Amino acid sequence: MTQFVDGNTVKAQIWDTAGQERYRAITSAYYRGAVGALLVYDITKSQTFDNIQRWLCELRDHADSNIVIMMDENKSDLNHLRAVAEQDGQSLTEKEGLSFLETSALEAHNVEKAFQTVLTNIYHIVSKKALAAQEASGPTPLPGQGTTINVPDSSGNNNTKKGCCST
Repeated sequence: MTQFVDGNTVKAQIWDTAGQERYRAITSAYYRGAVGALLVYDITKSQTFDNIQRWLCELRDHADSNIVIMMDENKSDLNHLRAVAEQDGQSLTEKEGLSFLETSALEAHNVEKAFQTVLTNIYHIVSKKALAAQEASGPTPLPGQGTTINVPDSSGNNNTKKGCCST
């Protein structure tokens, strides 16, 4: 997936395990190097919401400490079948310090916004880290003001130059 953030192109690789148990053994491998996550639950199935806490713990145990996490309640188009109160989702996100968004994949409501929000937050964190690392490494020399390195001639013939084909 490619998005534009602050005039820059941001490319993201997205992995979707759909919360399936068969992927559980390999999810820690997905977490290594992950800088963002969308934890999605189905508002019509309380079990999916109940599993959010476990996924959150796994993310925090295995992913980068600065990972951007958004909790996303999906299927807002099925509000009449709601099994998870919207307040429950909002309370959990406030308690855990996460972003929160209500979506409907069926109606494409807020789906793109969810990805855009996560990628924008990732971009800002990565940019701040890069700036901090650059500042920590000291001032960058201006062009023409680099370090001069003198390499002595190891042959001892400082005044004699031979071409590659000279004998």
